[in-house]
Amino acid sequence: MTADSDQTRARPKRTIISVDAMGGDLGPATVVAGISRSAKKNDEIGFILHGRKDVLEPLVAKRKNLEGRCEIRDAPDVVSMDEKPSQVIRHGKETSMWSALESVRKGEATVCVSCGNTGALMLMSVVRLRKLPSIYRPAIAVLWPSRNPQGFNIMLDGGADIRADAKDLMQYALMGTSYARNGFGLKRPRVGLLNVGTEEHKGRAELREAHDLISANARKADFEFVGFVEGRDLPGTLCDVIVTDGFTGNIALKTGEGVAKLVSDLLKEAFRYTPLSRFASILAYASLQRLKKRIDPRRANGGVFLGLNGTVVKSHGAADAMGVSSAVKLAFQLAQTGFTEKLAARVASASMLDQDDATEESKASGDPA
Repeated sequence: MTADSDQTRARPKRTIISVDAMGGDLGPATVVAGISRSAKKNDEIGFILHGRKDVLEPLVAKRKNLEGRCEIRDAPDVVSMDEKPSQVIRHGKETSMWSALESVRKGEATVCVSCGNTGALMLMSVVRLRKLPSIYRPAIAVLWPSRNPQGFNIMLDGGADIRADAKDLMQYALMGTSYARNGFGLKRPRVGLLNVGTEEHKGRAELREAHDLISANARKADFEFVGFVEGRDLPGTLCDVIVTDGFTGNIALKTGEGVAKLVSDLLKEAFRYTPLSRFASILAYASLQRLKKRIDPRRANGGVFLGLNGTVVKSHGAADAMGVSSAVKLAFQLAQTGFTEKLAARVASASMLDQDDATEESKASGDPA
């Protein structure tokens, strides 16, 4: 839903984003600071903020730019990071996470943003928003810094489900290409399937089957399938979308975060090693700042839950105000493109094509359809 009642006729209608204010590691003050940062940059965003009203009201009151743009919905309970998703589903109806998803389900907001427990958010999203027709398993799409012109590659699944068979991986490819088109404006995204090698005979049986399914759907769905890719291609220029199961994807994601932090720490140590190296760091300050900005995970903060009747952006649990603002920016961009509707249409179209192919094969073999 767009617009709020406080706007004048001259002001454009606002895209409403539903925000779980209580889920992050750094607390609601950081979330409010993040949405305030977004509000300063973009006058077309409004917010429904979910959490404890007595905590949120004074925080919002301090941010004058949120006046008239932020509605607070009282939700007394919080989903902790160590709670099991199954427990949250049974006892979580009074939580800020549940309330934030309800606003999307009811059409009051276009996108939900949360820094909370990933497993609980995914399960709650599936229960409240439901999967799109024909979707087997939802997936989390995450952004990986790369040397491609768009600056990032898309990898999915980032950890929604540790299992994925060939049909799941094929659907991930379809959802990933839809995200690439709507999030980055790529007309014909290039898709790679993550494997232990690029040769077609390598990998598990379901990967080889998925290779054939994705290849068969590439022309119909108007994307380029580059075949198997390896871990070193995640930040590379060979493809725009990398498809894998949630177990492998989550390990790759956390490994990448760890390596990035290690490189940053080693650079700091190297420049502090001698007086000469400290002087060199001053000379290289501008270049180092560009590098820091280029690989800053806060700029790519926000995993998108794909395959649901509604868009959900999962911000990193430890996100600061800049990270929360980045997640809100991504949510706004997807809302503006009508992402959920386009994704549903693409998956439905592919499913119909697969059914048509199955019918033709059945007729050709003489079997009843």
